[in-house]
Amino acid sequence: MKKLVGILFFVLIIGAAAGYAFSQTNLFGVTTNSSSDASLVKDQIVKIAELASLEYEYSNVIVSETDKNISLPGVSDIKFAEAIRLIEYDGYIKAGSKASEIETSYDESTKQLVVRVPKAEILENVADTENMEIRDIKDELFSDYPSQKIVEDINLEKEKLEKEKVEQGFLEEADKNTEEILTALLETPAYNEVIIEFY
Repeated sequence: MKKLVGILFFVLIIGAAAGYAFSQTNLFGVTTNSSSDASLVKDQIVKIAELASLEYEYSNVIVSETDKNISLPGVSDIKFAEAIRLIEYDGYIKAGSKASEIETSYDESTKQLVVRVPKAEILENVADTENMEIRDIKDELFSDYPSQKIVEDINLEKEKLEKEKVEQGFLEEADKNTEEILTALLETPAYNEVIIEFY
């Protein structure tokens, strides 16, 4: 069953990280040094970790096949051994921005904070092969089934699914979530305006 999970466990991390930040530093206090203030914001965001703002979880079933042929002179190849496996596994695709590449600037006169965030990219594409289920659909004498074949088939499906999600606007949705998360985190009385820009 496929499901789209927005803002995954990141909301909980933000709450904990924000609480820690407030207890340890005057993160959002107005300072007389604008560059110092912007740098402090960036450092704290990096501590939160990568901005993984969207995760797509899925279960997938694929059919994997192998066969062996004999070539005889003047005769079409004869298939003499065939194996078919049904492979079921779970996985997830995670998208977001690299927090280490965030840029910040602060205008002391207008109290405007600008946060420049790299556009979202795929951060992880993981298939849980440890818990996958493999069923024999067809297994003839002399057939063998290399485990590498299963891995290759799953990797092909991962790439296909990732491409489909990107074409469906997965990264744009991740950017939207990132903007909402950062805006909620950074909008405080210390700043008149917080602007999130993507580059």
